[in-house]
Amino acid sequence: MRLEPLVPDWAAPDWVSAFATTRAGGVSAGPWGLAGGHPGGLNLGVACGDEPAAVMENRARLRRLLPSAPIWLRQVHGRDVLRVERAPVGGAPAPVADAAVTASAGCVLAIQTADCLPVLFADAQRRVVGAAHAGWRGLAGGVLESTIESMCAIGASAASLHAWIGPGIGPQAFEVGDDVRHAFTAGDEGAAVHFRACAASGKWLADLPGLARRRLLAAGVMAIRESGLCTVGDPARFFSYRRDGQCGRMVSLIWVTRR
Repeated sequence: MRLEPLVPDWAAPDWVSAFATTRAGGVSAGPWGLAGGHPGGLNLGVACGDEPAAVMENRARLRRLLPSAPIWLRQVHGRDVLRVERAPVGGAPAPVADAAVTASAGCVLAIQTADCLPVLFADAQRRVVGAAHAGWRGLAGGVLESTIESMCAIGASAASLHAWIGPGIGPQAFEVGDDVRHAFTAGDEGAAVHFRACAASGKWLADLPGLARRRLLAAGVMAIRESGLCTVGDPARFFSYRRDGQCGRMVSLIWVTRR
């Protein structure tokens, strides 16, 4: 089975290339395979329990679609941003960060997810791109704002940014407690509109893409597109930690082309 990349439906400049993977197109099986545990899964995460040889083959298949090896991050649900100036050196450990930015052509930024939001950025005027891992902790902690600030530090402008919110847990599936709601509403009472009371459980259904859009707008980013795809509700295409527990990881990638 071939890789089935999802290309963002946005108005980014033609010198930007970007796509997100699905769970199809690899060699992994079991929780890291296709729906039902069948072989053929494209798990790209090295730290989720899959056979290392399978992950290496999956990453090799992905690499053939790219101008250089992806810059893999060790994501910790924080707000640190890596500034990338050159392609990675083979064998170097993955840096700890939850976002990356670059103005260097051919450097491929990569964000791993399995319910958290991947958010990709491209400046409409300068050849600057960024990518962020936005689970609720990172989102509430300011990872999107940090990414925008880091892009502006290398020539971008918030007003000229395009942002794409990729596949992640949807508002009908993300049940959270008061702690999550408070993390967003403590400094922004208006964020309460993105939480719907769930009477059966006494918890809240949170609209994570809506919260991401709200924070992007507040940071000055106006050109925002959402994939509208829920990882939990589509087991045929997506891994989901909330749905399955142990599972693989998809990757969203972006780079400045060399042309």
